[in-house]
Amino acid sequence: MKSKKKSIFRSWRLRRGLLCFITAGTMTAANGAAPAMSVEEIHPPHWWVGMKDSSLQLQVHGKNIREAEFSLNYPGVTVDSVVRLDGSPNWQYVYLNISSAARPGVMQLQWKSGKKKITEKYELRERKEQRGAQGFTAADVLYMVMPDRFANGDESINDVATLRNHVEVDRSNPNTRHGGDLKGIRNHVDYLDTLGITALWLNPVLENDMKGGSYHGYATTDYYKVDPRFGSNADYEELIDTLHNHGIKTVMDMIFNHCGSGHPWFTDRPSSDWFNFPDGYVQTNYRLSTITDPYATDYDRKLTQDGWFVAEMPDLNQRNPHLMKYLVQNSIWWIEEGQIDGIRMDTYPYADERAMARWIDDVKKEYPDFNIVGECWFGETGGEAYWQKGSPLATKKNPDTNLPVVMDFPLMIKSRDMAPFKAETDPWNGLNVIYDHLALDYLYPDPMSVLRFLDNHDTERFILTEPKTLDQWKQALTILLTIPGIPQLYYGTELLMHGTREGGDGNVRKDMPGGFPGDEVSVFTSEGRTPLQNEAYDFISLICNWRKGSKAIGEGSMKHFMPTNGVYLYERKAGDDTVIVMMNGTDSANDADMTRYMEVIGEGEKFTDILTGETVVPVTADKKYRFAPREIRILTK
Repeated sequence: MKSKKKSIFRSWRLRRGLLCFITAGTMTAANGAAPAMSVEEIHPPHWWVGMKDSSLQLQVHGKNIREAEFSLNYPGVTVDSVVRLDGSPNWQYVYLNISSAARPGVMQLQWKSGKKKITEKYELRERKEQRGAQGFTAADVLYMVMPDRFANGDESINDVATLRNHVEVDRSNPNTRHGGDLKGIRNHVDYLDTLGITALWLNPVLENDMKGGSYHGYATTDYYKVDPRFGSNADYEELIDTLHNHGIKTVMDMIFNHCGSGHPWFTDRPSSDWFNFPDGYVQTNYRLSTITDPYATDYDRKLTQDGWFVAEMPDLNQRNPHLMKYLVQNSIWWIEEGQIDGIRMDTYPYADERAMARWIDDVKKEYPDFNIVGECWFGETGGEAYWQKGSPLATKKNPDTNLPVVMDFPLMIKSRDMAPFKAETDPWNGLNVIYDHLALDYLYPDPMSVLRFLDNHDTERFILTEPKTLDQWKQALTILLTIPGIPQLYYGTELLMHGTREGGDGNVRKDMPGGFPGDEVSVFTSEGRTPLQNEAYDFISLICNWRKGSKAIGEGSMKHFMPTNGVYLYERKAGDDTVIVMMNGTDSANDADMTRYMEVIGEGEKFTDILTGETVVPVTADKKYRFAPREIRILTK
């Protein structure tokens, strides 16, 4: 295994033509004296014995540390290699092998340069009793939160003096920091529990020490440290533990495609190819179709994957094995240390797909039940479906991505036809759009592992203005929460939050009223919500809490009837557990002939409507059923 790893690194270095040495050596200054050196930081901060992968990369950052001789003496641990790249002299990559004989304890790591020696302690820990790594499935409902906009639980960390870039909290500006934090979320876990969600997806919580605030979290400057304006690593772990105590999983948002320009990697680069287009900002073309396009030019494809999103987010080169090893270990570290249950990977197709497929393999080998969803933003189901693991569309040029879960962006886009429902001109058009969309699920290797959503932090809100009634809104949420796949709600949906991206993304990332000091009302209690908001909250809460025990919804098959005369009806079934969903997509009473639905509903068969508690007989002797305007029924036996 050692020789194979060395061979891989050696061949990679030769291909890249890098000045990179594995043998130990000492750099000498012009006057014969070794230059001053230091060890400022080691990543990961600690590790564990008993991991399935015995290899451990230590990224060592410190002044002139690259050429220093490294050694250690610890039972069960050996030095595999020491890698020195061609970039800044302030980085060294040490590869250790931690055998099954190694026991928890503190290792003494030593560096020598000339007569100077540095010794650092490094802890190998016993693995934690695992409460996380549960994964998430179609039995869950994911609730997505932008931490800066949910609730402020600790005003003392609104501004942190240790950060290089100080950004004032200004809630009057929708596009800067508002002061939300992890304690604020923890203060309202009961609210989430009552709502019935079973998994919390937080937008990135890691340090974003960037000019302009980077309140959204997508410009990482430290992969092992929670942004201190959100709290500490301990605060994050405490939140996850609290969520687990309420039966709620945690999905961590990660970004491998790029980092923030304030990251030490960018300001003091480890190697000449650590970043794509290393000579300066070259913007991506944002055209993901080039990756699978059989006619695409090398130029267009390279620009897609290697171009930068924005100048402040330099594009990482996942083809560099030392960088990719760092990122893989970082994921495993957060799973083990933080006890997270899943990962949402940002801008998934923009990174190197082969490296990302190996990353998923490495994570799943360590945590078989863990789950990962990738952001693959395509407007059509065909483009989306290729990115899911097991796709028959995979080729030698575009191999299997290994990605378990993809996001249903086409549903989000098509649901815009549901938002107004076009009721004035074509009352049932919106339901036919959904029917036709779901009819394409055959393109997915696993439709139950498709993340379904109506909106998120990067899109306009599902409703652009607050509705006068919830008839149409309820139909959209019913579909989202009962069709095959993993439903995701965007925070505030249950409170009818609305808005467009006009004027900036901040307009679709508004604060939760009552989560911040000085708020006049609090939507976290029924007393602080309007009657319409309470109606919306109670509706979602009812369905979310009911579906926790529904095998048909969590893992069942789907059979749906093409909408006819405005009526859409479908069956979800798993063994003896049957759910019938039916709705009238018109604003008028609707007398429906139920004969065609007898394929799934027997004459005289009785059901209970989970929304009202009523006993319902959909098919009577005359085969007629009168739907009220916009009526929804979720029927169980």
